[in-house]
Amino acid sequence: MSAGSITVNRRLRSIQQRPSHANLSRDVSGSPPPPLRSRRGRLDAIIVPASRPASCLQQTIELAAFLGAFLVVLCSLQTKVEQVAGRVAKTPGARSLIVPIPNGWKHPRFPTQTSAEEFQKANANRKSDLSAKRNIGLLLARLHGWNKIAFVDDDIIHMDNIARLAGQLDRHQVAGMPVREFPDNSVVCHARRLARMNQDIFVTGAILGVHCNSLPLSFFPDIYNEDWFFFAKEAAAGKLPRVGNARQLSYDPFVSPDRARREEFGDLLAEGLYAFIDEGDPSRPFDEQLRAAGASYWSRFIDARREVITEAKTTLYRLRDLDVGNGHLSSALNSLAASESQLDTITPDLCVNFLCAWRDDVGDWQSFSNGVNNVGNTREAMDFLELKTWTLAEFCAAEVNSETTSGRLRVL
Repeated sequence: MSAGSITVNRRLRSIQQRPSHANLSRDVSGSPPPPLRSRRGRLDAIIVPASRPASCLQQTIELAAFLGAFLVVLCSLQTKVEQVAGRVAKTPGARSLIVPIPNGWKHPRFPTQTSAEEFQKANANRKSDLSAKRNIGLLLARLHGWNKIAFVDDDIIHMDNIARLAGQLDRHQVAGMPVREFPDNSVVCHARRLARMNQDIFVTGAILGVHCNSLPLSFFPDIYNEDWFFFAKEAAAGKLPRVGNARQLSYDPFVSPDRARREEFGDLLAEGLYAFIDEGDPSRPFDEQLRAAGASYWSRFIDARREVITEAKTTLYRLRDLDVGNGHLSSALNSLAASESQLDTITPDLCVNFLCAWRDDVGDWQSFSNGVNNVGNTREAMDFLELKTWTLAEFCAAEVNSETTSGRLRVL
């Protein structure tokens, strides 16, 4: 038996979903931050994949203006272009590109293997444009020649020193902030926390810095936990910086069991992948580590995932019985039942097939994005992305017109 086989067999004997993956990132919160407006502390752009009302973006608009960073807002659902533009026009120093993303938008060069029908079924037919928006943001950076960008979700209400995040991008392609309040977790992990079990959080795409001229670029697949897949290679190599903390708006993770059902496949894959690389050799090429996670591993991890759900259910049933009528606990139990039901539809071969499709998509994306260069102006960039409708908005107190009360709005 080879040394590699022995290592895999040892893993198979101790497979479990881990409550924390903190050791796969490095806490650099204590490092001195560069000055905000210095070259090291400067961001070229902040990119927001937005779906909430424009009022949720005000703090980010003000932050971008304060930093002197260009703001890109990629809009769908409740985010209305004209409302965002109005806020930008009234915010001193703000400059923004605002782009409505049509429902079902696709680009002919974007990889699609991870969006195959078998995976969509495993995702409980989850509908989300978040991955597409993030990938658009990466290409916009390449097309505009931006080096350092930060993705900021539209529910982020506070973040630690963002200059420190920008500074990490001088040495690393990716750097992120964990979101500890309200904890950025899946429904199953929120249920574990409600059951008073040990449950950590990890670096997230909600605040994520990327150096987009450091090639090759990674890819956001169309699945829950797309951010974990994006920076998995850095995590596996122990090169993922963790910078401070952020806060997001609170929400009820148990409001609908469908949320848990749509998350299950992505949560299973991400937790399983990170549990696997947690015990791996960071000096081994990432592709080799991925290929070692075969059907035997995923069969055992599916069982381990089921144990996690069962343990949380058992504890919550006991807590509910001690507090009769606690609707929140009942909602959490309904969500766990939905996760468990969806888990029953997922096979080890499906997990292996997704990771193979993901590797292929990343390869195709890198071949494509490596050849994308600065085109010189926004119109050419938007034509390249086949996004025909877009708005440029900026503040200028010296020019007041009928469209705004305190600024200038330029629409192209």
